[in-house]
Amino acid sequence: MLANDDRKLISQCLGGRTAAFGELVRRYQDRLFNTVLRLVDNPDDAQDVVQDAFLSAYLSLDTFKGDAQFFTWLYRIAMNAAISQKRKRRVMVGIETGANGEMMHEPIDESVFSQPGEAIEKQEDERQLQEALRKLSPDHRAVLVLKDIEGQKYEVIAEIMEIPIGTVRSRLHRARLELRDLIEKNGK
Repeated sequence: MLANDDRKLISQCLGGRTAAFGELVRRYQDRLFNTVLRLVDNPDDAQDVVQDAFLSAYLSLDTFKGDAQFFTWLYRIAMNAAISQKRKRRVMVGIETGANGEMMHEPIDESVFSQPGEAIEKQEDERQLQEALRKLSPDHRAVLVLKDIEGQKYEVIAEIMEIPIGTVRSRLHRARLELRDLIEKNGK
């Protein structure tokens, strides 16, 4: 039903009713943002990637063949943009030092969410997971986020990333092993 509704909105948009694309944006922007945020780690960067993905989708909407669901096609555009951004960032990242040459540390989180007890443990687990995810290659990270966090099927991941299902499975296997090793190292 939803796929038919998407197709109707796409048809309307291609027919000149651009507000129909706005409905597609409203339908998928939150889900797309949450996925991209897991890949790029920064809300501003995630917003930029999502905005670029929707703009690219809008500009190339006439190339959408309809052989996949719209959100799969859109996710492919966003994943490619996020992976490209991660690769560019990885090259530009450096170690920040203070005036005296000492390493600068990230500020301590003193927000309301840092409550004692289980909340701290959960937050620490999430921090360790995010730290470990940041260390994965963009391709491994994308597969892991799409499968284990987003719950996508292998076929959908293969379609989004434009790789064979066997490659999805092998990348996912390697990514999980690497993630486990990284978390174990951080836990010690």
